[in-house]
Order: sequence, then structure tokens, then C-alpha cells
Amino acid sequence: MENKKNSKSEESERFALGDALKKVVTMGFGAAFMTEEGIRNYVHELKLPKDVANLVLQGAQKSKDEMMNIVTKEVLKIINQIDLVSEASKFVEEHKFKITAEVDIIKKDHS
Repeated sequence: MENKKNSKSEESERFALGDALKKVVTMGFGAAFMTEEGIRNYVHELKLPKDVANLVLQGAQKSKDEMMNIVTKEVLKIINQIDLVSEASKFVEEHKFKITAEVDIIKKDHS
């Protein structure tokens, strides 16, 4: 009987840890858009051991940094491929400019 209780207890602990692990993995990409405090709160809600929570936080920060580096490199690559002078010239050639102004003349009040 004792073995069955231990077995069920171990099984429920493994299930809880597996469930928490699924939530952490699911959070993965979303963590890139969360603040560090938001990630801390989320990890705290999962009731993970402190060392595991720290590993998750470090991994989330590393993933966020890597994602920002990749996005930055890609944006710079796109910007560097644009010939701004050529694009501006095309824009000016393909568009007309219309400037309108309105002028109101109002008599001063001398009171």
C-alpha cells in the first residue's frame, strides 16, 4: 500500500513538473516581448524551484538578446540595400506637389 502512495505522489510531481515545463516552453517566444519583471512573475506563478526559475530567466534574457540582434541585423541589411537618392528621385518624378496656404488678416483690438 505504501508503494502505491509513493508511486502516485511521484507521478503527480512528475505531472506537475511536466506541466510547468510545457508552460515554460510555450512561453519561450512570448518571453521576447515580456519585461524581465513579467517573466519573473510568470515563472513565480509556476512555482518552480529557485535554481530552475533562474535558469529560465537567464534563458529568456539570452533568447531576447539573440532575437533583438537578429532583428537589428536584418533591418540594417534591408536599409543598406535601399538607394535613398534613387528612391527619392523616383518619388519626386512620380508625384506632383501641391502647396496651399491660408492667410487671415485680423484687425488688432486696441482696448
